Amino acid sequence: MFVVSNSDYRKCPDTGLPEYAFIGRSNVGKSSLINMLTNNKGLAKTSVRPGKTQLINHFLINGEWYLVDLPGYGYARTSKSSRALWQKMISDYMLKREALVNVFVLIDSRIPPQEIDLRFIDFLGTNGVPLSLVFTKIDKQKQREVAATVNQFKRVLSETWEELPEMMLTSSVTRYGKDDILNRIEEINKHLKENKTQSKQ
Repeated sequence: MFVVSNSDYRKCPDTGLPEYAFIGRSNVGKSSLINMLTNNKGLAKTSVRPGKTQLINHFLINGEWYLVDLPGYGYARTSKSSRALWQKMISDYMLKREALVNVFVLIDSRIPPQEIDLRFIDFLGTNGVPLSLVFTKIDKQKQREVAATVNQFKRVLSETWEELPEMMLTSSVTRYGKDDILNRIEEINKHLKENKTQSKQ
């Protein structure tokens, strides 16, 4: 269920429910993935034109957690001032939003590691923001080609990361990987509830 769109992390819902953010380069297939995860074809607006998402969008899932759809990064057909505002909006949300518990960074499985993706992943890692890498569109190529892309990412990240982030493979067309993401969210939610119960005792 759609709840609210805004450009300021301080105006996000104040319910204390955990938030899971989805972000990636423009045209990575984010909206299609979100619609696949929620079984709702019209939840996130898909578009052939990159840059469709321009605000922080909150969707309440089963009354238990928020799916947060964030603007894509790396789309050049906007003014420098607009890009700077988007960058500040996203970094403020990532670094200051206490309800954020995991960021799913979407990567196009057909494309080798890009500097812009690596910079963003390192930004999250350096600042201690929990993340998972989600490789999209795996139905568009052969299994060995997908594996080659994932291995390239592993090699590059291994140069600076002691422990690699979790990596998942997905396809919005075949629905592959849906359970992996939802199970991961359920696992984190369960852990959060247990910690909350223990802190009250």
